[in-house]
Amino acid sequence: MKILLLLLLLSLPVFAGNYNVYRSGNSPDINEDERVLFILDFSNSMSEYLNGKRKVDLMIDTMKSILPNLNPNVSVGLRVYGHRMGFTPMEACRASTLVSPIARSNGMKVRDRLMEIKPRGMTPITYSLKQAVKNDFIGFTGKKHIILLTDGGENCDESPCKYVMELIKVRKDINIDVIAFNIDDEEDLEQLECTSLVTSGKFYNAKTAADLARSLNNSVNSFKSVDAKILY
Repeated sequence: MKILLLLLLLSLPVFAGNYNVYRSGNSPDINEDERVLFILDFSNSMSEYLNGKRKVDLMIDTMKSILPNLNPNVSVGLRVYGHRMGFTPMEACRASTLVSPIARSNGMKVRDRLMEIKPRGMTPITYSLKQAVKNDFIGFTGKKHIILLTDGGENCDESPCKYVMELIKVRKDINIDVIAFNIDDEEDLEQLECTSLVTSGKFYNAKTAADLARSLNNSVNSFKSVDAKILY
């Protein structure tokens, strides 16, 4: 943890600055060059139950509450990972797909694509971040905001923390918020916290469905205030 705090202190001066925030009751103060990419976990462990409901269903329910309320001027996209197994571990560790490219007024399309995907495989977090940074924001200027949600740590022999430490040396336009959903492993949590804080993003440790809704709500609050609710 001391190492993580040191890395954070070293990286913070590089990324000083705040997002434009929507304030309820006022017209949205939105930087239209800002792009938002959700990277969501569809690994096999998302089929596990939490308080009587599958974690993947809790995630989708929360997203369904948020997506229709996004400001249409904000460009949003969706990448998923862990949604297929493959014949070898190498293939499973490349299971990351941009299922809805970043575009304006895209919330409903993202929601529809979520309904089509089933949890199946591994947790290639680092590979997904690499693909997103390399491919998903091509042609876009301005701030790039990634919201990564996972219910486990990297299990494909890579380190998202090490990756972002190299990334910030060459990219100053990407912030990564990380939502750790129902994770207890301290090493996994430290890796994920590093991934967010080194890029001047936010880290959320969501233990329950209510925590998940609150975390996603707070993360998207940088470009539009919404009230996400879980129906039990």
